Amino acid sequence: MSNIKITFPDGTAREFEQGITPYEIAKAISGRLAKEALVAEINGVRKELSTPIQSDSEVKIFTLQKEEGKDTYWHSSSHLMAHAVKELYPEAKFGVGPSIDNGFYYDIDINTNLTEEDLVKIEKKMQSIIDRNDSFERKELSKAQAIEFFSGDEYKAELIDAFDEENTVISTYGEGSFTDLCTGPHLPSTKYIKAFKLLSVSGSYWRGDENRARMQRIYGISFPKQKMLDEYIEFIEEAKKRDHRKLGKELDLFSIHEEAGAGLIYWHPKGARVRNEIENFWRNEHLKNGYDLLYSPHIGKSHLWETSGHLGHYKENMFAPMQIDEQDYYVKPMNCPFHIEVYKTKLRSYRDLPLRWAELGTVYRYEKSGVLHGLLRVRGFTQDDAHIFCSKEQIEDEIIEVIKFSNFMWKQFGFESLKYYVSTRPEKVSGNDELWEQATRSLEVALEKEGLEYEIDEGGGAFYGPKIDIKIKDALNREWQMSTIQFDFNLPERFDMKYIGEDGKEHRPYMVHRALLGSIERFMGVLIEHFGGAFPDWLAPLQVAVIPVSQNYFEYAQKIVSLLLDENIRVEFDKRNEKIGYKIRDWETQKTPYMLIIGEKEETNNTVSIRKHKHGDQGEMNLDEFISDLKNSVKNKINNN
Repeated sequence: MSNIKITFPDGTAREFEQGITPYEIAKAISGRLAKEALVAEINGVRKELSTPIQSDSEVKIFTLQKEEGKDTYWHSSSHLMAHAVKELYPEAKFGVGPSIDNGFYYDIDINTNLTEEDLVKIEKKMQSIIDRNDSFERKELSKAQAIEFFSGDEYKAELIDAFDEENTVISTYGEGSFTDLCTGPHLPSTKYIKAFKLLSVSGSYWRGDENRARMQRIYGISFPKQKMLDEYIEFIEEAKKRDHRKLGKELDLFSIHEEAGAGLIYWHPKGARVRNEIENFWRNEHLKNGYDLLYSPHIGKSHLWETSGHLGHYKENMFAPMQIDEQDYYVKPMNCPFHIEVYKTKLRSYRDLPLRWAELGTVYRYEKSGVLHGLLRVRGFTQDDAHIFCSKEQIEDEIIEVIKFSNFMWKQFGFESLKYYVSTRPEKVSGNDELWEQATRSLEVALEKEGLEYEIDEGGGAFYGPKIDIKIKDALNREWQMSTIQFDFNLPERFDMKYIGEDGKEHRPYMVHRALLGSIERFMGVLIEHFGGAFPDWLAPLQVAVIPVSQNYFEYAQKIVSLLLDENIRVEFDKRNEKIGYKIRDWETQKTPYMLIIGEKEETNNTVSIRKHKHGDQGEMNLDEFISDLKNSVKNKINNN
């Protein structure tokens, strides 16, 4: 048998015997890699570790440390779970069972309303299947064979019917007595799944359509080691404690009232204080960075949305029109057409450019009720929005300035870990090839000039232009996609935007959509969870609680409160007729940064005794010194949690 050349991701190559498998290659490299290998990629196509390689090939081998490894591991685990469900509930039919960012799920049509106790039963059955060590085996069928094999299963029949050509090869995967429709690849066998936990069960709809069959969705997680599972469960428990919906209620920040409108946020006084600090900071920094502020209407005539293309491409995400003067008006899903209308109020010159216009503009988008999620997915939200209109020559410098501004903003809020992605041209686009190439390269060059590493998201751009996405990591190391810097070749053309160039001729301006925080609502949700509700001094809805040990010290306590208010410090005077220990515990629960305890000693010495959230007693201090320290913390936005 002849040898073949295998080339690895680092460019090195080795010769192996023809027919060698990725698992055997991993074993030849190191015993550890062979032990941890889960799936391979052969010439850009993901394949099982047992796949024979017959010719010269480029090979990548993935462990759980890579997304490809996680996807395979968790997708195989979802099949294992479905197998267990089928053995326990033979009547069960299955929708789809993908891997997700953290684990897997499977949608199931079953006669039983599954409970937490049922999940334990399913887990036990999963373990018994693992103990049998069944292999995942791929089988290829024609469309006709697949229809016959899954006869009587309307869900699989619908999926199979979506394949266009009759001669399409359709793959299934079986392990033991269970076979499912799947493109794969999978783990070699069930024994690779060492530690797992079914986390929850919830309602779902077939194909995500609330007008289709109602199903039940089981979520789960799995790992090759019990320690990894234990750490993940600990992470889940911490995430539950930090859930912004839970903390929003406990800290009295916001509420949502289904009877008054799902996905609409009611800001309570404490939440409004935090939001006000964020918005004031946002406005001041934009003015410092050369932006002008706009305010635009909440509704516009249908003609505006026809011109922008929203009625043609985005109507399903817009609320129904209202009739005013026998014309259709829509609440705005975006601010950009309004900013363009302002641009067009007069003829612009190259001397006017760049124009940087920002707005905290509230928009409304129709989201299905099933995807609404606290502050993170809503129907009405305030966009941290801006549009830059500039010339071709200015675009690179403008992008660099936006990147710098974005990085500054995130660091001020305590987020240090940022990742950058350049999303490139999809199949269907607006704008010619030259514009796309230049715009994409401008984004890349801007990141490179700032010394920032980035990844390419091939085809991830919108039809109207490429973009930079910035993801942040929170205190639990979770990634959130937040900032976006987006080229737009579409709207300047649709609205016939112009400026007079230095040559005296008309030119089309470049347009950049830019959001730094994303939306105030979603950002607040992320911020609450990042800080666990314990906001830094500058953002805390209440910075200081003044607590006299008895009514005898109310007069001195009131003097302290008045002095703090004069310094614009957010303070509350606790006059409750409760024991001092109860009050301290309560304010600690409310995550108030500082408590000032007032008693005989403090009044005599003209001082305050300070308790700091999570740090306890800090001793006595002169009030002026305390105020100076607090104001310094606020001014410098110190994250002192």
